[in-house]
Amino acid sequence: MIAIAPPTTTPTAKHDLPKITWDKLPDDFVLPDDPVDNNLQPLLAEALRESLELAGLFLESMLIATNFGICATVANKTVVKPPDWVYVAYVKPLSEGVIRRSYTPKLEGDVPLMVLEFISETEGMEYSINPHYPYGKWYFYEQILQVPLYGIFHPKARTLDLFRLTDSRYEPQSPDENQRFWVPEMNLFLGVWDGKRSQVSTSWLRWWDSSGNLLFWGNEIIKLERQRIEQERQRAEQAEARLQQDQVMRQKLVARLKELGIDPTLDED
Repeated sequence: MIAIAPPTTTPTAKHDLPKITWDKLPDDFVLPDDPVDNNLQPLLAEALRESLELAGLFLESMLIATNFGICATVANKTVVKPPDWVYVAYVKPLSEGVIRRSYTPKLEGDVPLMVLEFISETEGMEYSINPHYPYGKWYFYEQILQVPLYGIFHPKARTLDLFRLTDSRYEPQSPDENQRFWVPEMNLFLGVWDGKRSQVSTSWLRWWDSSGNLLFWGNEIIKLERQRIEQERQRAEQAEARLQQDQVMRQKLVARLKELGIDPTLDED
């Protein structure tokens, strides 16, 4: 797996940045409703979320979402970018009955720990460093939101590039010998796995725990449980077969003793 070098930019000085505020999104603001590039993107996102949830690692205080607007006000202009997948470690609870339609960091909770973009046929500004409104995704995540981890996944190329914010600039991270990236904030590895899910055979992003154990999807847990039940059934059948075999052998032994004129019941005392 060869990491793609980040765009050749220099960190933006604090005084060069436009004024950034974290304002509540106006109730009448029309959020972008850009369609996803293909049906694989929501499957990739759901797969990442599901394994965390089933492992008990998705808490009520967290936010994990796909194609969900992350907001900031830059130079008095509202900017919204919907990453393909976003993970926020802590968000403030909403009032009862209120549905979250977007997320403004610092106002509503933490800055996202990680955003991921999935590239399909064509790039969609995932590497854009455009420093002017409406801003490129790279610039928005790196300079405005300052998201600690930014990942770009190419399913067809089977390549994940992960960048960490260091001194106000994204620096490429190196995977381990298993081609997985260690995410200490989550105590998990993130990497590429080839296989089938939802009747789709492709490369997926998967989580592994600190010991290298894969976090399973629901269908895998069901499959393992079925295998366990089948193994238990086979063991029970084998035990029953052995018992029956022992009974047959005992009956033959009793019959042979009787042929020899020995009453086997006398030895039972």
